[in-house]
Amino acid sequence: MVPPLKPRHDLLRELVVEAEVPVYKTYIDGRWVEEGEGYTDVRTPIDGSVVARVVKPTWDLIDRGLERVYAYGRWSVRDLPGERRLSILRKLARLMEEAAEDLAQALIVTAGKTRKQAWAEVEASIDRLDKASLDLRRLGGDYIPGDWSHHTLESEAIVRREPYGVVLAIIPFNYPLFDTVNKFVYSIIPGNAFIVKPPSADPIPVLMFARLALEAGFPGDALAVATIPGRETTRLVADRRIHVISLTGSSSTGVQVMKHAGIKQLIMELGGGDPAIVLADADLKMAAQKIATGITSYSGQRCDAIKLVLVEEPVYDTFKKLLVNELLKVKVGDPREPDTDMGPLIDEKAAEEMIEAVREAERAGGKVLVGGRRIKGSYVEPTLVEVADKRVLRKLRLYRDEVFAPVAVITSFRDLDEAIELANGRRYGLDAAIFGENIARIRKLIRFLEVGAIYINEYPRHGIGYYPFGGRKDSGIGREGIGYSIEYVTALKTIVYNYKGKGIWEYM
Repeated sequence: MVPPLKPRHDLLRELVVEAEVPVYKTYIDGRWVEEGEGYTDVRTPIDGSVVARVVKPTWDLIDRGLERVYAYGRWSVRDLPGERRLSILRKLARLMEEAAEDLAQALIVTAGKTRKQAWAEVEASIDRLDKASLDLRRLGGDYIPGDWSHHTLESEAIVRREPYGVVLAIIPFNYPLFDTVNKFVYSIIPGNAFIVKPPSADPIPVLMFARLALEAGFPGDALAVATIPGRETTRLVADRRIHVISLTGSSSTGVQVMKHAGIKQLIMELGGGDPAIVLADADLKMAAQKIATGITSYSGQRCDAIKLVLVEEPVYDTFKKLLVNELLKVKVGDPREPDTDMGPLIDEKAAEEMIEAVREAERAGGKVLVGGRRIKGSYVEPTLVEVADKRVLRKLRLYRDEVFAPVAVITSFRDLDEAIELANGRRYGLDAAIFGENIARIRKLIRFLEVGAIYINEYPRHGIGYYPFGGRKDSGIGREGIGYSIEYVTALKTIVYNYKGKGIWEYM
């Protein structure tokens, strides 16, 4: 059994109410609270045991906290000079470095990440904080002279960006720390207050982050953590005191948010599962290695994971063997072990859903080339399913939906038009990967693929958002990324100055 999750860092130890199973406080209404209407069990995907409990606040407490943020907090953070906000982010980065081991351990135990993956998320979070100043490039405005229309002679205007007020960030389980940090940075740089709804499966990294953010000097009345189940988030989403909703999650969750949000600014990075297109002139060995990583990284529980592999007919058989060999190298096991490549899925339900989708493909004539089995609990094998009949392929859940697990479908294509049709036939449009050398053929794919980002000779990887990412179709609204997300958490305001009769301009 995995031991209870207890932090070692002095600041983070303040979060815990000592008990046989430690209880983590939540931050609401300007204080850390340990009372509520019960607790949410946090189970580790490693063996399903309860490693912690988190306070579940009452709606009255959430309402008071929201009112505090709306009435006072949005002005507290806005009244901080920009250089102070940057200073807070830099201090927060250093505090996260000091608490890195606790943050990584929380990700390993509650999210099931390998030690390498957990540390990569911690380091990416720190790097995002250190890159915060790059967001400033999108905060500038415009000057508009009035003499280009006779209606506006002797006037001029400036167009500026200002914060909306209160941003609600809804965080997914797969990157609880980084997604919180990323949304926090681009929300507070222009001066918004920040309310975060952590994932129920692994909320502890978010609570740890909040403790460090307050220690770094972020105004306490401008921050709140709503540790409520996803099914109870509707009331928060619909509240008129929320101005912006930044969601990373499934497409179905995005639809529900849009139904209840009302008139608000939305930035939503939703479902994906990306196609990878392998051209005949590609470096097949390199492509197989990268695509295998794209399928199995964090057990395929990434919105930018590869789910559909399209291979040009002349190299199909050769590439298929190479990819199978790469997937066979992936070692599945306890993520705490140093030689583990791939840990468990987030819970047993996710494992059941993957196996069910694979069995559906088999019944329809698909062939499992590698994997296809549930090892135990929430552990599954990396899986590749071959489906030759394109009519069958289009009906399968593995093609239609985003199965959040280390599984992909592979099939061949005759020409670029068929590859484009198959890639665009899914309802998602997050990313795509292209492996090949002929720039004209690659350029045609770039033009016609209906996605938000294309990776050439690389598997999709959003990283810290240095390059913007976001989807089309059911994959979302808006863009996340350094400098780009600023546009969705700020409102444009036009100020027109009238100087008629002041003698400033004397037009001919």
